[in-house]
Amino acid sequence: MDHSKKPNNSNEFVNNLRATTAISSSPSIPWSNNKDSPTALAEDDSNEDDADNNTTPEKTTYQLTSKLKTNERTLVVSVTERRRETWNQKAEFLLAVVGFAVDLGNVWRFPYICYQNGGGAFLIPYCIMLVFGGLPLFYMELALGQFHRCGCISIWKRICPALKGVGYAICIIDIYMGMYYNTIIGWAVYYLFASFTSQLPWTSCDNAWNTDSCMPVTNESFTANQTTPAREFFERKVLEQYKSNGLDLMGPVKPTLAVCVFGVFVLVYFSLWKGVRSAGKVVWVTALAPYVVLIILLVRGVSLPGAAEGIKYYLTPEWHKLQNSKVWIDAASQIFFSLGPGFGTLLALSSYNKFHNNCYRDALITSSINCLTSFLAGFVIFSVLGYMSYVQKTTIDRVGLEGPGLVFIVYPEAIATMSGSVFWSIIFFLMLITLGLDSTFGGLEAMITALCDEYPRTIGRRRELFVLLLLAGIYLCALPTMTYGGVFLVNFLNVYGPGLAILFVVFVEAAGVFWFYGVQRFSDDVESMLGKRPGLFWRICWTYISPLFLLVIFIFSFLGYKEMLGEEYKYPDWSVKVGWAITCSSVLYIPAYIIYKFVFASKGDCRSRLKQSFQANRNGSSAPSNPQPINV
Repeated sequence: MDHSKKPNNSNEFVNNLRATTAISSSPSIPWSNNKDSPTALAEDDSNEDDADNNTTPEKTTYQLTSKLKTNERTLVVSVTERRRETWNQKAEFLLAVVGFAVDLGNVWRFPYICYQNGGGAFLIPYCIMLVFGGLPLFYMELALGQFHRCGCISIWKRICPALKGVGYAICIIDIYMGMYYNTIIGWAVYYLFASFTSQLPWTSCDNAWNTDSCMPVTNESFTANQTTPAREFFERKVLEQYKSNGLDLMGPVKPTLAVCVFGVFVLVYFSLWKGVRSAGKVVWVTALAPYVVLIILLVRGVSLPGAAEGIKYYLTPEWHKLQNSKVWIDAASQIFFSLGPGFGTLLALSSYNKFHNNCYRDALITSSINCLTSFLAGFVIFSVLGYMSYVQKTTIDRVGLEGPGLVFIVYPEAIATMSGSVFWSIIFFLMLITLGLDSTFGGLEAMITALCDEYPRTIGRRRELFVLLLLAGIYLCALPTMTYGGVFLVNFLNVYGPGLAILFVVFVEAAGVFWFYGVQRFSDDVESMLGKRPGLFWRICWTYISPLFLLVIFIFSFLGYKEMLGEEYKYPDWSVKVGWAITCSSVLYIPAYIIYKFVFASKGDCRSRLKQSFQANRNGSSAPSNPQPINV
């Protein structure tokens, strides 16, 4: 409809009235590709920083006016787009955030990091890093997502357009995580099915996969040169890594592992395909079940002989270790990777909140639950490690392993010596599966939400099909992790995929929000949602402490990347080069998009281009408004 001309007769007015009435009463009618149509304006699928496209992702009001020369009238038509989904219950959001933050690392990394860095003394730097580093970033992401109500790509047009590459970098990192993290969950699925026997298969050395050096840990003749049934089950039955030559010759895909991982992807698909409608139901199981199992395992663990020694070893403070800078770096890294800011998940999950939801309280609740869960898991793990040291008549530091070895070798080994071992094995691996599923839901939902918001017509309207194709693609890319040498690739992707890149990405994200967008402006946004401005503590953390927190972690992680790879396997020189290429494949989106935005997507002189590139689009806010009729 051309609004630049006035109708010359009543017939033209009637025709215009019919057209606008149809628009108002039938918002679901597909629009044409005309750029002047409401849908084309609101859902221009390029979504590429159009300077005139100031529409919000939720609601746009258009004033359509027709007048008669003899009888002047004003007609206002409000076209409301498909409203953004919201969580059915507040509890669903909280469970989703807790489920994402509480993952396998809470069980296999925190206890090891804690006792390695001074036991109870480690809790001091851990809590300090939580308060001054992790929590402010956690709060920032929840508030950003809730205020702007869109994913990690589209949000940058409203914060700092030139940094839109941060969103694309996050999506690439989430793909790498999906490639190896789901494989680890697949290992737990394999163990779960293997547990449905009268006797756990890693109890004895009488199986076809065992070697001559295998000996049960309960045997008094057991020495350090021999291997346990649990280790051989994991390495020679589940992974069969002896059939590979590391990354140089990984071998074919192991069919049983491929089937287990495929089952994980199927569960993920049916949890994510409908968005918050499906995910909100699933988290009631996947987020709560691990706590039930942790409590059951804790009760069982503390009743075992030697458990008290294990817990004492876990908590006894070694104050002299606080003088070591590595302890503080480990505390900062553990907090960062545990809470998970920067992966886009917190942005995505909070974008489905109601605008005036108290995200400040949510940040305090969920981050506290996450840290307390890590502390609780330490009791569960060390009570069993104390028991194993009692059985093996050795010290605890010779029993424990970090990472997957702890939950796939040491803990199953302990379970095999308990009465009712089949039951304990089943619930333990169910817990691992649910812990992993919640986290993989979060990472993939971050990417799905981001792309659906950025390309609403191409992807957003076909979410079910897009999620199916996305997961199918990730599964195919993940097949090398299911080969006989896949375990080496899993660790490799963990370090070079998100391990280093995410630290740099989150630092740029924090700089974009706190320095370019501005802490004062961000505080105004929070005040418009909560009715109360963030205090001085938060503003100081956002301006100075949190960015410094991220920069220090990144520098030390960058310098110590070889230590992150571990010492059990020496990665070939060519793989290190490939690893850095993987890291750069996500990080380079940031400078590439800055160049694109400045050179190709901006107009005018240098100063004008800088302004268009780095100045926020304030009209892109999703804050509720009360549009008034305009007489034209």
